[in-house]
Amino acid sequence: MITSVPAARHAEGVSDDEFRAAMSRLASGVVLVTAREPSLDPDDPRAPAGEDVGMTATAFLSVSLDPPLVLVSLREGSRMDDLLDEQPLWSVSVLSESQRHIAGRFSMKGRISDRLLFEDIPYVRGEHSGAPLVGGALATLECRTEQRVPAGDHTLVIGRVLAADVPSADGGPLTYFRGRYRHLS
Repeated sequence: MITSVPAARHAEGVSDDEFRAAMSRLASGVVLVTAREPSLDPDDPRAPAGEDVGMTATAFLSVSLDPPLVLVSLREGSRMDDLLDEQPLWSVSVLSESQRHIAGRFSMKGRISDRLLFEDIPYVRGEHSGAPLVGGALATLECRTEQRVPAGDHTLVIGRVLAADVPSADGGPLTYFRGRYRHLS
C-alpha cells in the first residue's frame, strides 16, 4: 500500500504548498531590479570595474507618496540582498508584456553571469543610481535604500525614489499569475 506523506505544516497550520497555491492567485506586476556592484578596489585603476546585477521581482509596491517610497522583497542571502546591504543605490524597470524574455532571463536558477544577461538588452544608466534602466520599460525608478526589514526568509528593502520616468506608453504590463508570466487581455 502506497501512502503519501502529508505536507509539513507550520505551527500556524498552513503548509508551504497551501501558502504558495493561495498566493499564486494574486496577480503581480513584474519588475527588473538592478544595481551597480562597485569596483573591488575603487582606488586602483587596474582593478576590475564593478558589474551590473539584475533580478526579476514580483513583490514590489508603492509605500508612500510623501516622501516617495517603494518596497521590494528580496530572498535573504541572495546576490541582490547582499549587494543592496552594501550599495544603497538601485533601480527598477517596470516590464511591459513584450519583455517576458527579460523577466525569465533574470529569474533563472543557476543562470549565467549578470554581465552576459545584460549583453543584448538595451538600457541606459541611471543618472542617480548608475544602475541599468531597461529600454522599452513602462516606467523606471531610481532609488536609495532608506530601510531594510528582516521578514522570514526575505528582506524588505524600502527605497526613497530619487527619480521616476515613464519612457514608454506602449503595450500593457507584464504580470505574474498562477506561477506564469502573463499579459492583460
